[in-house]
Amino acid sequence: MPRYFFHTRIGDALLTDEEGVELHDPDHAWRVARATIRESLSEEPDTSRLITASLIVADASGETVFEFPFSEAVDTPPEGDDTLH
Repeated sequence: MPRYFFHTRIGDALLTDEEGVELHDPDHAWRVARATIRESLSEEPDTSRLITASLIVADASGETVFEFPFSEAVDTPPEGDDTLH
């Protein structure tokens, strides 16, 4: 099973994942990335700094598989939903 590494870029800082995790494929890595971002945002009282961050997912050779901006993991209300709470 391939190993994926989840590095976090916040501004100019890069927090590297030295261990990684074995996952089935890039789609599985995408789901894990989304869940990780959502959990980080839910645990942080002030998300203004994190909302501009990105999770960079790399394979075992160090190649970037994809980059997932934190802002794209935020749920938006369905079209036409005027509820604000």
